[in-house]
Amino acid sequence: MVVTVDNKERSSASARSLATIVDFTVGSHARAVAVLLAVALLGFLPGFFSIPPIDRDEARFAQATRQMVESGDYVDIRFQDEVRYKKPVGIYWLQAGVVKTASALGFPHALTTIWLYRIPSLIGAIAAVLLTYWAALAFVSRRAAVLAGLMMASCVLLGVERLIAKTDAMLLMTVVAAMGAMARAYLWQERERLDASSAWTTAAVFWTALAAGVLLKGPLIVMVVGLAAVALIVVDRSASWVLSLKPLAGIVWLAILVLPWFLAIIGRAGEAFLAESVGGDLLGKVLASQESHGAPPGYYFILFWVTFWPGATLAALATPAVWRARHEPAIKFLLAWLVPSWLVLELVMTKLPHYVLPLYPAIAILIAGAIDARALSRKPFLVRGTLWWFVVPVAAGVAGIGALAVIGRQFGLLAWPLLGAAAVMGFLAWRLYQADGAEHGLLRAVAAAILTAIAVFGVIVPSLGQLFPSATLARILRESGCAHPQAAAVGYQEPSLVFLAGTSTRLTDTLDAAEFLRGGECRFAFIEAREERSFAQRAEALGVRYSAGPRIDAINISNGRPITIAVFRSTGTS
Repeated sequence: MVVTVDNKERSSASARSLATIVDFTVGSHARAVAVLLAVALLGFLPGFFSIPPIDRDEARFAQATRQMVESGDYVDIRFQDEVRYKKPVGIYWLQAGVVKTASALGFPHALTTIWLYRIPSLIGAIAAVLLTYWAALAFVSRRAAVLAGLMMASCVLLGVERLIAKTDAMLLMTVVAAMGAMARAYLWQERERLDASSAWTTAAVFWTALAAGVLLKGPLIVMVVGLAAVALIVVDRSASWVLSLKPLAGIVWLAILVLPWFLAIIGRAGEAFLAESVGGDLLGKVLASQESHGAPPGYYFILFWVTFWPGATLAALATPAVWRARHEPAIKFLLAWLVPSWLVLELVMTKLPHYVLPLYPAIAILIAGAIDARALSRKPFLVRGTLWWFVVPVAAGVAGIGALAVIGRQFGLLAWPLLGAAAVMGFLAWRLYQADGAEHGLLRAVAAAILTAIAVFGVIVPSLGQLFPSATLARILRESGCAHPQAAAVGYQEPSLVFLAGTSTRLTDTLDAAEFLRGGECRFAFIEAREERSFAQRAEALGVRYSAGPRIDAINISNGRPITIAVFRSTGTS
């Protein structure tokens, strides 16, 4: 009996301390922003500086930006000699601005420092967290808005996208800004008329965010915003609120921001740009699965429970309350933001986890509103789902430690206390849910998510060197003693190798690699083991002289296959 009392007292003390933290946070907007910023940095910085390029798309984006900086051509987009017209120019300009600034400040090796290219993604992710708080204030109390921001700051999917130098974190930022502005135009007509100054400010935010989103990823932001607006107009049978967004002036402003680059690239590339961006990328993804990324409808719903963890754990508990309140203007708007675009993305043939990221802030705000209103379901079979707060950090810990043991061949002792603390916080979030309430359970789960992110991205992934053979091969070039080493690769032909080893790196076959070595000294051939015999025969036939270097045993992270790469260095011809 004494133990039970002690446990209750500890639970109560813990709940009071968490409530005190939240009370302090919601004391002012400045405090709320400061706390959200701190939590976002804790979750988003681990691994940011230490993890090499981890995604094929990341390396392609970074390399295209590098070539912009090298060539001084900020209109055309290329990976080596291949055009890249699938996405507009926005992210490349942002990355180029960071890299050029770093170079001007004397930062060494700025062109091949991947974290510099990731800075726009980091800024976009942090801004998305803060803008979720801002957008939520149009719907819910400041306390609930903070909870919505915390869900985004700890969201698994955003925690991955902030680490990848491509469009999606920045796109999320623009969508949240646009939808937050549109929400104010829609909801304020229900409460009071906007004064002229506020109306123009809201419209400026909306159209600027829309233009930025178009320059980042083309029509996706238009789809999210447009479907939400159409849904509201159809349901309400009124479009009067649209006038608050100053559509005529806004369209002119959108054209001023967007058209110059589109006209420039069409003038440069002609029909090739439209053929690849609209025909090859947009319509190709709608009508067929690209790059083996097809999946049936329901794919995003299944992934949601992991990609939006820890907030996803409360989604089922919030659903009955959201359904009951679906006719309220605020709930109606959030559902219009979420449902139409989600259905479209489930029906599109090509599916990637990050496509639904711009819809997650709406879910976060809906859940936060239900928590604040104490309207979460109390049905036992739904409440038992809070076990998910405990399962995920335990599963991540087991997988991470296993990867360290099998791939990294080490124990990763630094990760153990972090993963242990994450499991404890997840356990407390689950076991004390009914005693302390949903808000405290969510806060403990957010802590578990941050600790897991620090362990996985800050300790485990950087220790798995075998997953990043491009970094190892680039280091061999740097330590070769050559002022300007050049490389050709056969078998292993990842974009990350081009980015790290140099734009002139050849991704080729054995004959061309042998010819390449014959072209002079300080030339290297990286030959995957299955191509090694063919390369040796070609080199012998051409009379190429070379020396053998180290052999790299690795795992190709793009396909999960083990590979061995032999390094050869030219020594002249016979």
